[in-house]
Amino acid sequence: MIKPIVKNKLRITRHKRNRKNISGTSTVPRLYIFKSLKNLYVNLVDDKSGNSLISVSTLKTDTSDIVNEIVKKADILGIKKLVFDKSGYKFHGRIKIIADELRSKGLNF
Repeated sequence: MIKPIVKNKLRITRHKRNRKNISGTSTVPRLYIFKSLKNLYVNLVDDKSGNSLISVSTLKTDTSDIVNEIVKKADILGIKKLVFDKSGYKFHGRIKIIADELRSKGLNF
């Protein structure tokens, strides 16, 4: 069995390798997801200026409300297209649910 510390180091290595090819702009921001043991954090980031455009987490909202908050705030900013950054996580579980929900709400990536 792989120890949790080693698994996180492998995830970070995958994340760094994939980030070389992914960057967001103000019109097409990067959707960044981070999972802790209890909470989920989703950010829309403009890598050109280094600003976080939208930030939503499960600290104050439910998991089901994250997608609605992102869509509402992205609509205010006029964002329809995203670059998806799964941060080295596998594309299953909560990551896949969020991606599928965002696609069904009209965001393209």
